[in-house]
Amino acid sequence: MKIPLAEKEIDIPDGVQVDVQGPVVKVSGEKGSLQRAFDDPAVEITAEDDVVKVAAEFPRSREKSLVGTYASHIHNMFKGVTDGFTYRMKVVYSHFPVKVSVEGDHVLIDNFLGEQYPRRADILGDVTVTVKGDNVTLEGINKEHVGQTAANIERAVRVRRRDIRVFQDGIYITEKGA
Repeated sequence: MKIPLAEKEIDIPDGVQVDVQGPVVKVSGEKGSLQRAFDDPAVEITAEDDVVKVAAEFPRSREKSLVGTYASHIHNMFKGVTDGFTYRMKVVYSHFPVKVSVEGDHVLIDNFLGEQYPRRADILGDVTVTVKGDNVTLEGINKEHVGQTAANIERAVRVRRRDIRVFQDGIYITEKGA
């Protein structure tokens, strides 16, 4: 009798080392290393030869979903330690010139809509933010940290108490790349 099984296999790229210790997966490559815990006891992760297997025996729909989700997370970890992730953002203004700068683990947005005090957005993890003129570039190996930092910047410059059809100022994501 065959056991019902939900399984995904992810090929390990050249130059990437994978260490699986229980629910914790450690991935290291030329750009750095990442570590993540996958806590569901019904899903088993193993590393064999050049393949990482994510599997669940007797899966229900939740476990089937988790197998795919965990496989995608591990694939993103591989992509991060080999290529990294880059988001490009554009500063858009029509009324008041906006000045963007990086200070420690915050992005400061000065003179947004002529406001007296700067708005600030948090930078997560080891994301590198560079500002050149009206272009903001975010780079890092953890996709979630890069994406959340971009979302923090977009959220910090949300227009409030004004007509957004007239005041379309802000900092917007223009490109997502690996």
